[in-house]
Amino acid sequence: MSTSQAPVWSAKDAANLSHTIVHNVEQVLQGKHLQVEQALAAVMAGGHVLIEDVPGLGKTMLARALAVSVGLSFKRIQFTADLMPSDIVGGPVYNPKDGSFVLRPGPVFANIVLADEINRANPRAQSALLECMEEGQITLDGQTVALPAPFTVLATQNPIDMAGTYPLPEAQLDRFLIRLSLGYPDAETEAGLITSQQFSHPITRLQPVCAVGDFARLVACAHDVTVTPEIARFMTAIVAATRSHPAIRFGASPRGTLGMARMARALSCLRGRSYVDPAVVREVAVPVLAHRIILQNQGSTPKSAEAVIQDILLSQRTPQ
Repeated sequence: MSTSQAPVWSAKDAANLSHTIVHNVEQVLQGKHLQVEQALAAVMAGGHVLIEDVPGLGKTMLARALAVSVGLSFKRIQFTADLMPSDIVGGPVYNPKDGSFVLRPGPVFANIVLADEINRANPRAQSALLECMEEGQITLDGQTVALPAPFTVLATQNPIDMAGTYPLPEAQLDRFLIRLSLGYPDAETEAGLITSQQFSHPITRLQPVCAVGDFARLVACAHDVTVTPEIARFMTAIVAATRSHPAIRFGASPRGTLGMARMARALSCLRGRSYVDPAVVREVAVPVLAHRIILQNQGSTPKSAEAVIQDILLSQRTPQ
């Protein structure tokens, strides 16, 4: 049965499956409930995720556990300085039997693609992802080839080791729906890791919890979440404020506004709501907008982008 013929899910059905997926991922990534929820919501919204944190906090495990839990295909690309665009998207390969060239698909042909340490690749290799992330397709040897749907890039980068790295250009940062930071686990969670990983890593025992077709219905439910005109104006006002704030040189584009709406719909659906409320908008504003603004960087102790977005949120009146 196609998803168009399948019964329409209620908000409760969507929330039940979402909670099951989140709980399954948390068997691998413990103590990071909010980040797991946000990453799942981004995948439901058809967006891409940039995970920025120090090594060893589970960035790769989050991507793998999400892919396994929802039953989607997964590929990993280790970004290095000598990586070529063809190593990412593929290219024509010579067939000596008949002298022809056959298109060889690259590792981007998967539902969830982990771009590990994305800022270690040169700009030419990084740019190979631009068409993939924006249009869900690639152009190989003059042919346009669609990527699997859904398609999500989960990219990681280490913000403290900048030697031999190439900062992501603003145009590519803007294509990530959200930017997350996992942070260190608390002491109790970290102590529990010693027991849970005594003999093997939990990722080796993880099983899918999403039946074929169910994730597509979950995505459809997220699309159906209502955004009232008042909430739409609230989101627009937040983004507009990034363009006039004295600490911001360049504010977010309309892509940021649309990203907030997509993320708010998906997170509301994940939590069993059929509408977006102001609290969810405020929750998604920082992960959606902080990486899309460019600060003035004036003064001895400039605020972070996250702090500036929080200031903007405090200045906005919450709709009733």
